[in-house]
Amino acid sequence: MNGARRECVVLFVLATFAAGLAAGCARWGAPRPATKFHGPLRVSPRNPRYFTDDAGKAIYLTGAHTWNNLVDMGPTDPPNAFDYPAYLDFMTRHHHNFMRLWTWELATWNTVANSQKEFHYIRPLVYRRTGPGTALDGKPKFNLNEFDPEYFDRLRSRVTAARDRGIYVSVMLFEGWGVQRIAGGWKGHPFHRDNNVNGVNGDVDGDGNGLEIHELVNPAVTALQEACVRKVVDTVNDLDNVLYEISNENHPPSTPWQYHIINFVHDYEKTKPKQHPVGMTFQYQGGKNSDLFASPAEWVSPNPDGGYRDDPPAADGRKVILNDTDHLWGIGGSVGWVWKTFARGHNPIFMDPYDDKVLQKRPKLDCEGIRRAMGQTLRLAERIALAEMAPHGELVSTKYCLANPGQEYVVYSPSSGTITVDLTAAKGKFAIEWFNPRTGEATAADPVAGGAKRAFAPPFSGNAVLHLKR
Repeated sequence: MNGARRECVVLFVLATFAAGLAAGCARWGAPRPATKFHGPLRVSPRNPRYFTDDAGKAIYLTGAHTWNNLVDMGPTDPPNAFDYPAYLDFMTRHHHNFMRLWTWELATWNTVANSQKEFHYIRPLVYRRTGPGTALDGKPKFNLNEFDPEYFDRLRSRVTAARDRGIYVSVMLFEGWGVQRIAGGWKGHPFHRDNNVNGVNGDVDGDGNGLEIHELVNPAVTALQEACVRKVVDTVNDLDNVLYEISNENHPPSTPWQYHIINFVHDYEKTKPKQHPVGMTFQYQGGKNSDLFASPAEWVSPNPDGGYRDDPPAADGRKVILNDTDHLWGIGGSVGWVWKTFARGHNPIFMDPYDDKVLQKRPKLDCEGIRRAMGQTLRLAERIALAEMAPHGELVSTKYCLANPGQEYVVYSPSSGTITVDLTAAKGKFAIEWFNPRTGEATAADPVAGGAKRAFAPPFSGNAVLHLKR
């Protein structure tokens, strides 16, 4: 091919790519088609910062979760039903593909622990209340040998409905924050000796808090928990959009128990048609991220130690990291946090107050901006060769970059100003796309050649995303 013709071909290819980027502008603002599932998730062998499935692509997870998306909770008894179809509409509208599906172990929730004054009732719970006899709340005692069909029917129907919207669901197996933090919370637990007909006493040391139910000190309790895990797995094992989370914010001494339950899930699913990832999340209060990374879990959600709140460390692939605002702030986060998390190879998820009906008081927070940013990162993740990309902050002046060096770069700039990208080792020309996180607009710019450090001036002020592709 002669030089003139080669130049024509190069210009044609770049023009075609730029046209594709321009078309991409519309896609960034259009409804996202539902994810097509190709088998259950597993850690990507090519890029273990992410999951993959039978199709082989890296799968980035992001989305909003809220406390009552499985069990109803509220100040009336019974509590008002949660509008789950509306919640799925909300997630689809914001282009999210992941939620934590929250469980709750206590029959009530005194929100004094959350600096509020509401008293919430919770239903349905895992076990049936058959009696004989009354529990401490005046209702029939729990029968720990009988699961409540309403709970498990709802679990399956909600995971299935999420699947039909292209949404992955982490099924929470246990909940540890409430027993620790809620005043009188233990009195509402089915394992309290006065609340069940089975003679089970979860408070082995008699101190009135029952924390040892999430330790390996009572074989009868552990056996009941293992039976519950089997029931959950039996309920959703055939669905591709499932992950598991052992327990929300349990106390640090629960580490051996959590490792045991993780292994139990793995072993039990080996007898089933499908195997799904299991997660271990931050242990409140005082847990160590090192215990998460040393666990047999496939995914983890860390605490703020190491910068996960303000300057997330680069994901190294030891675990898939679902960086969750719940474990960083409780309720918190920002648009910048979402993009920083994405650029460092993590999967950001948001503890969303949603309709403010569970906890009414919250810090001033740009919830809508956070939701929108997660959807934007998902759209971008689906357009790039994510399986080939890793954090390369050393290549850019802003320090936030996902790249396959020499082929593709996604750079986040938290503020206005010129962005420098080191393309010294890159050959050929790169098409350029700018994305404005505030407006949602994407624009193409003139291509640039590799072979040197290049400076890029955003065509707008404020934070910016730069996408370079060879």
